[in-house]
Amino acid sequence: MQVAQGVQRDRVLIENVIVVPVTGPGEYISHGHIVVEGQYIMRVAAGNPVTREGFDRIIDGRGKLALPGFINTHTHAAMTLLRSYADDLPLMEWLETRIWPLEARLTGEDIYWGSMLCIAEMIKSGTTTFADMYFHMDQVARAVEESGIRASLSRGMIGVGPENELALTESRELVEKWHGKAQGRIRFLLGPHAPYTCPPGYLQKVMTLADELGVGIHIHLAETRSEFEDILRQYGKTPVALMQEVGLFSRPVLAAHCVHLTDEDIQILAANRVAVAHNPQSNMKLASGIARVPELLQAGVTVGLETDGASSNNNQDMIDEMRSCAFLHKVSTMNPQIMPAYQVIEMATAKGAQALGLESEVGVLRPGMKADIILVNLEKPHLYPHHDVIAHLVYAAQAADVDTVMVDGQVLMEDRRLTTIDESRVLAEAARITTRLLS
Repeated sequence: MQVAQGVQRDRVLIENVIVVPVTGPGEYISHGHIVVEGQYIMRVAAGNPVTREGFDRIIDGRGKLALPGFINTHTHAAMTLLRSYADDLPLMEWLETRIWPLEARLTGEDIYWGSMLCIAEMIKSGTTTFADMYFHMDQVARAVEESGIRASLSRGMIGVGPENELALTESRELVEKWHGKAQGRIRFLLGPHAPYTCPPGYLQKVMTLADELGVGIHIHLAETRSEFEDILRQYGKTPVALMQEVGLFSRPVLAAHCVHLTDEDIQILAANRVAVAHNPQSNMKLASGIARVPELLQAGVTVGLETDGASSNNNQDMIDEMRSCAFLHKVSTMNPQIMPAYQVIEMATAKGAQALGLESEVGVLRPGMKADIILVNLEKPHLYPHHDVIAHLVYAAQAADVDTVMVDGQVLMEDRRLTTIDESRVLAEAARITTRLLS
């Protein structure tokens, strides 16, 4: 693998490009340019620069649209190895009878290659940052470092199993070793799996460690009706109310799913500034339900988009996820004005950055931000005519329309070709591993 760490970054000009900076619904540049120096965006402006001299490379954005890279706020990267392995089952049966038994056979090397497979897929569909929860997270961090992508990583923690204390120890070691590494591209959160696998006593240990290390928390929350009812029966409170009582929300929290919420739950999430990761496709496929995203947004909750793992989606395509998000909430509310295109793009970029605590670094295109930029090729039959390119991104675009991807000022894909990942080798290793797993 080629290593992205320590790469010399050039002074780059992207010219003749349409710019959607995601800094406001009316902010749009029909013909402009972007100047990148090192890791940072230095200029976003209309027209072309006065001079084209002094640049190490010039990218012609003619026929292309520039916007911030997509931010996938919750996934399980190495589960790409389990894509389409066990489909059309309810969540707990899917986990207990098919997924967990196969996961028990995964090695650290498997996790590395599965993560590389996922990262290749994400880059090729325009994702520049992802939040991951899994195990062997040192191998995921290694894949992130080498590929050049940005990530917020969590070691999944099960409080009721035999490795509950080991999960705490390993999480501490991972934060101490990796948090802030790869020129700041790698961040770590603590990852207690869910209220039904991490009882209050264990969560107290997680919170103590989070406070000591100065990191936030990433947790699955209120994903299924059975989880909601079981927690209510056991504790006399909803999962959200239980987490508030335990004190989890006094720290930065990224809560994945949040499908089954009461009105009071929504107010609790808003009052405590809990960020929600919404994945319409996985929740639809597993028949978990429809999250109350319009009400969450109305209450002021930060909601980002996610794909979940490829074994329950079954892809890492954030463009596809945007379209599902818009369509699902329009039809479920019978209101075509709910979830307009710009709002969904914002959830996939700026709001995703905010959910991960990265809003001062990525998620919008403006001077001083990290240069995480994607170019989408508009010269496709399904994207003509160009009546509304923002609507095109949500309602008509495809992953294969993403032409160029830059993270931290480094080009990770150009003309659909990955520059830091040997794609052929990744595919071969994934095939080799799955053959062994299923033998």
